[in-house]
Amino acid sequence: MAIKKKTTTKRKATPKRKAAPKKTTKSKTKKPAFGGYAINFAGRNETAEQIFGKKPIAPSEMTKKIWAFIKSKKLANR
Repeated sequence: MAIKKKTTTKRKATPKRKAAPKKTTKSKTKKPAFGGYAINFAGRNETAEQIFGKKPIAPSEMTKKIWAFIKSKKLANR
C-alpha cells in the first residue's frame, strides 16, 4: 500500500488593516485618583522595614499594613 501525502492548501494573505488614528483629548481638570483616595507620602521618614517588619510577608499582609499605616498617620484625604 502506498502512503498518501497530505496536501496542504496555502491561504491567501489577508491584507493588514490600518490602525485608526488615536484620538488625543486633553482634560482641563485633573482627574481624581481611582476610588477617590489621594495619598501623600511626602516628607515621611519611615522605611519599608519599619512599616512591614524584618520578616518576609505575603502581598496581602503588605496591603493590610500599608493601609493601617496610612490610616494611623492620616495620609489619605478621606
